[in-house]
Amino acid sequence: MPPEKKTSLRDRIPLRIYSSPPWRDQRPTWQDAKPALIEAALKRATARPSGNWFVAGASRDVVKGKPCGRTIAGQEVVLWRGPHGVLMAGSGSCPHLGAPLCDGAVAEGKLICRWHGLALEGKRFGAWTPYPAHDDGVLVWVRLDQVGGEEPLDAPVLPERPPAGSIDAVATLIGRCDPEDVVANRLDPWHGAWFHPYSFANLHVLETPTETEDRFLVEVTFRLAGKVGVPVLAAFSCPEPRTVVMHIVEGEGEGSVVETHATPISDGRTAVVEATIAHSDRRGFALARPAAGALRPVMKWAAARLWRDDLAYAERRYALRRTGRFPD
Repeated sequence: MPPEKKTSLRDRIPLRIYSSPPWRDQRPTWQDAKPALIEAALKRATARPSGNWFVAGASRDVVKGKPCGRTIAGQEVVLWRGPHGVLMAGSGSCPHLGAPLCDGAVAEGKLICRWHGLALEGKRFGAWTPYPAHDDGVLVWVRLDQVGGEEPLDAPVLPERPPAGSIDAVATLIGRCDPEDVVANRLDPWHGAWFHPYSFANLHVLETPTETEDRFLVEVTFRLAGKVGVPVLAAFSCPEPRTVVMHIVEGEGEGSVVETHATPISDGRTAVVEATIAHSDRRGFALARPAAGALRPVMKWAAARLWRDDLAYAERRYALRRTGRFPD
């Protein structure tokens, strides 16, 4: 029987002391971030089928006994928990006199309009239309066939996720842009260490998309404090037209994912719904799971901090496109 392999202190502690040049002395990446390369990756992403599914928010947003309202591509949508907690969805306007159903109530799985008490059970009622809905445990989705215009799919196209026992958090921000501007932001990994120096250091794009491997492979150190960080290898890919996923493929948290979903609200307004699903095989991670409720606000804060900057990027791209000034 071979001797048991000893685990070094370096292996047990994922943090590393790193060195990096000052921000202004980094190697410029503008020559690598070729507009044609980013645009080609964007076109491939937007050509993929979505089955007309749109992310409506976090699974935790839809609680028992209370309706949840959303506007998706100009359509009012209401979601609620039906019998046994099953996710239900439908048009957000009451078929009686047009009251906002998101202001109603839920009793015994029925959605009750607050204006006159009309109860809806998730079945067609006159002009009121139920929508297919899907709860993947982290996010809730609604299928809007009249908006998507594609061949419907029975379920949304989901990326590979870490196993059960992970910790997830969902952050939502809204910007003046289109979904393609959000996706294009994520398909430009070269801006990371320049635009987010507080979060990323020593970022190197190792691989760009090819016909056989349509992904970006990035080496980067996530900064924590001072010169302490966590180096990882991350892959960026698009499983469907409004989603970009970052998979940690090597390093601490291998198997973890960050899913960035872009949901249109109306013309020129988009919701960025970012789900961080953290995983680690380390014993300390298992001990941290009971504290997931305390960790989620920190995870959401980190995602929101990045997206406050990245929405400025997406909004600028949108403004340039709308006025015909976006560089060719």
